Amino acid sequence: MFETFIDKLRNSTYITLETTPSRSAQFAPTIEKIAALGLDQLVDGFSTTDNPLAKLKYNALFAAMKLQDRFGKPALATMSMRDRNRIALQSDLLGANESNVRTILALTGDSAHYSDQPHAKGVFEGNSKLLLDIITTLNSGTDMAEQKLLAPVQEIYPFAVIDAYAKSAATLQKKMTKKVAHGAIGIISQPVYDLENAQKLLTMMEEANRENNAECVLILGYFPITKLRTARFLDENVPGIFVPHTWVEALETASLISPDEEYRIGFELSKNLFEELKALHPKIHIMTANQFELAKAILS
Repeated sequence: MFETFIDKLRNSTYITLETTPSRSAQFAPTIEKIAALGLDQLVDGFSTTDNPLAKLKYNALFAAMKLQDRFGKPALATMSMRDRNRIALQSDLLGANESNVRTILALTGDSAHYSDQPHAKGVFEGNSKLLLDIITTLNSGTDMAEQKLLAPVQEIYPFAVIDAYAKSAATLQKKMTKKVAHGAIGIISQPVYDLENAQKLLTMMEEANRENNAECVLILGYFPITKLRTARFLDENVPGIFVPHTWVEALETASLISPDEEYRIGFELSKNLFEELKALHPKIHIMTANQFELAKAILS
């Protein structure tokens, strides 16, 4: 399963779908919705988020295991540095490994300041590069204290994330190069909304690989926009994302006509973008905030 997944990442079309567990003791409803829509037949794998914005959700590792068990396709389990120190990180990776959760998306994590849990504090023993180092170390057969593991891990495949846009291209290049240096085999960008932006990121990845003599693959983040409110929020409030003014203007005009027209224009822009990105670089990670019907429409 994983060998085929990584081969597709490096040599073929590679499409993954993000899932966000809910504040619930059951992940099954999400799985059943994916199954009912047949989305598992349209993607190569999934991802599970790890308490985004520090809001309490179902565990990402268990969610990944359940997705894999149901659909027989890999799920990138997100792990953030916010909630665990290196002891807990290694322990979770060891337990997940025996359950065949072996594709890990390493994040630093959102600040606990945003949490819905009173008095929650962030751990942040390190950033995502420490988690990448932990994975490299476990893959070598030892823990972070250089103690040999009694039973070695099955290979863990580390992924990372990067902003899609920054005022300083040099700063973005430096961050990407460092994540490649720390062992990431795939780097998922924040959502991209134009081909020029995507091409710049691809050029940066080529440079990062040259500097590290590596073969890391850029995966273009994709988040369809069907509402003017969403376009404005992403552009104005989410670091690392740039929504073209033409998108905002088109949605503004459509919103004055009707909500249906606003959705139609947003979907048309998003669908066209998906096809253009796929033609340029068919390595795409789809994020829809669990709007799986929208994901189905984009992929169909």
